[in-house]
Amino acid sequence: MEKIGFIGTGVMGASIVKHLLTSGYTVNVYNRTKSKTDELVKEGAIWQDTPKDVTNKSDIIFSMVGYPKDVEEIYYGKNGIFSADIIGKILIDMTTSTPSLAQKISQTAREKGAYSFDAPVSGGDLGAKNGTLTTMVGGDDAIFDKVKPILNVFSSKVNLQGKAGSGQHTKMANQIMIAGTMTGMTELLVYAKSADLDLEKVIDTVGGGSAANWSLTNYAPRILKEDFTPGFFVKHFLKDLNIALEEAEKMSIDLPATKEARNLYQALVDKGFEDDGTQALIKLWWDI
Repeated sequence: MEKIGFIGTGVMGASIVKHLLTSGYTVNVYNRTKSKTDELVKEGAIWQDTPKDVTNKSDIIFSMVGYPKDVEEIYYGKNGIFSADIIGKILIDMTTSTPSLAQKISQTAREKGAYSFDAPVSGGDLGAKNGTLTTMVGGDDAIFDKVKPILNVFSSKVNLQGKAGSGQHTKMANQIMIAGTMTGMTELLVYAKSADLDLEKVIDTVGGGSAANWSLTNYAPRILKEDFTPGFFVKHFLKDLNIALEEAEKMSIDLPATKEARNLYQALVDKGFEDDGTQALIKLWWDI
C-alpha cells in the first residue's frame, strides 16, 4: 500500500487524513502550525518537520493549503516538495488555486520525473468529515487510475476533467455557482424575516421545491443558530471569487452576478469577518 504524505491539516485536510488513516494508509503529515497535527498523530499519523521530509518518506504527496502563494512556498520554497527526490512520485494539490500555477507545477514535476494533479474539492467541512467530497481533477490520464481509489476514500464523486489546470477551472465554475446560491440563500432569509415569516418553516418549505440547494440545506440552519464557524472561510471564498473573475477576464467573458457576490464578500472582509464561515454573509444585513 502506498505511503501518503499530507501537507496542510486545516478544517478539511485533517478530516481527509483521518479517512486515509482509517483506510489503512501510512500518512506522513506536515502543517505550518504543528499543534494542528497533534490529534492526527495520536490517531497514527507521522509528523515530519518539512514538506521535503514528507515528500522523501511518501509515494503520493497531497497538499491542501490556503492561497496560491502558500502552494508556491511548499512546492518551490526552501525545504519544499521540489527540493526532494521526486522521481516516480505523484503530487496532488487539493488547494483551490490558479490554473496557471497548476500548469507550472505539472511542468516542473515532469522535468523532475514525477507526476502531478490539481484536485480541488467541493463539499466543505461536512463533505470532508463524511467522506463525501466532490473532487475535480486535472492531470495525466495515464496514471489517473492509480490515484482514483485513494481519492475515493474521502470523495463521493471523482472525475478527471482534463489536462493540468482543468481541475482548477472546474472548481472556479463550482465557486461561481456557489456564489449564486449563497447570495440567494442570504437574501431569501433577509426577505422572509422582513415579511415576518417563520424562518424555519420557510427553509423547510422552499427546500422541498425547486429552490432547494446545498447552501440552503447546510448553511441556513447554521445562520438561525447564529453559528458562523467556518466550514469554508470567508477569506478563502473571496480568494476563489477573485481567481474566477481573473480567469474570466482572460477568456474575455463578463460575469456580473459573480462580480456582485465578490463585492459583497469583500465588504464582509472589510467589516472584519474574514475568519467566519461563508454563511456570515447575512451579517451585512443582520446585526448579529
